[in-house]
Amino acid sequence: MESGGPATGMASLRAALAEGIEEWKLRVQTMAHEIHSNPEVAFEEVRSSEAAAALLAEGGFTIAFGTGGLPTAFTATAGSGELKVALCVEYDALPNIGHACGHNLIAGASVAAALALRPYVDELGITLKAIGTPAEESGGGKALLLERGAFDGISLALMVHPVQDGMTYNPAGTSAQAMGRYRAVFIGKASHAAAAPHLGVNAADAAVLSQVAVGLLRQQIPGDHRIALYVAEAGLATNIIPERAVVEFECRAYTLREYKTLLERVLSCFEGAALSTGTTLSIEPTEPAYEPLIQNDILAAHWTEAMYTFGKDTTGSAGMSGGSTDMGNVSQVIPALHPWLSVPGANVPIHSQGFAAFADSPEAYSVMFEAATALAWTIAGTATTSPEREHFIKSAYNRTNRS
Repeated sequence: MESGGPATGMASLRAALAEGIEEWKLRVQTMAHEIHSNPEVAFEEVRSSEAAAALLAEGGFTIAFGTGGLPTAFTATAGSGELKVALCVEYDALPNIGHACGHNLIAGASVAAALALRPYVDELGITLKAIGTPAEESGGGKALLLERGAFDGISLALMVHPVQDGMTYNPAGTSAQAMGRYRAVFIGKASHAAAAPHLGVNAADAAVLSQVAVGLLRQQIPGDHRIALYVAEAGLATNIIPERAVVEFECRAYTLREYKTLLERVLSCFEGAALSTGTTLSIEPTEPAYEPLIQNDILAAHWTEAMYTFGKDTTGSAGMSGGSTDMGNVSQVIPALHPWLSVPGANVPIHSQGFAAFADSPEAYSVMFEAATALAWTIAGTATTSPEREHFIKSAYNRTNRS
């Protein structure tokens, strides 16, 4: 940094970080575009993870593949400072509709921020880790990595997430819902549907009744709760009474207490369907539960001030209307930032083919680099603000701290 007071030094560092983003812009955008053009679903992100890791290696990071026993996870490390910072790099896509959640932009923002910070890790006194985190859309990659030690010792964890146009860049007060996904299996008894239907026990009927019960339950739950399901299996032929039916379902609520209460009511719907049809029922979770997202106020203030300098809307937020992320699990035990990246012109909801197209637009990449700059400035600001730095160092995550 240049000589002078703290303000002068920070201004110089900010300028240097912005220059670093500019230096890597072409290669990062090429990477993000390649990820978008070759969508890979949860736990299959081979090309995407390799592309992100290769660029980080080119920038001087030490790469370790297979973090937490997940083949498409990685950890890129630079520096050895006492303040340990993680930038989460997401890159999984949705089935059939590709990057309709814009994870190519998440990867680009985190990788660009990491590359810009790399030359200054010693000056900032940080250990910087860019962690490739697969399977956010389904599978709970970050939850698994958290359990398996990938975030041990981390004091700060950051990333951004794209959303449709018009959302404030101020993340204070925003959240995401707790969520659990489950598979319900009804087992009945097969029989000839014409010759002896009375000797069968129809598992498909149980699936239908569970749908009806859940549908009626929806009018009796709070407006910010969510239940979704689909029938994955319910028979093989019209002349056979279905012996087996499978229903995949999920529940969401903004607090763990509300989520657990909702889940109990939904389970009762399935149990009632089994009882009324004479089928047996088994229900198992299909992935780790996602926990509510907590935005750290200190990090949010740094981010919001940074985005304000880019002329973004940073007015107070009305919160999120729905959605879940495994970054919630990280935020429960590590100070975290997961702000929303409003994509200009994207007047369609996320998880749609229309949004997938916007995620590969020049406008999206422009705000991606602004977000990358803001992430780098947020980390630098925290690392150079003594009270904040010491606070976060003392609260570094250790798995034994979690009850």
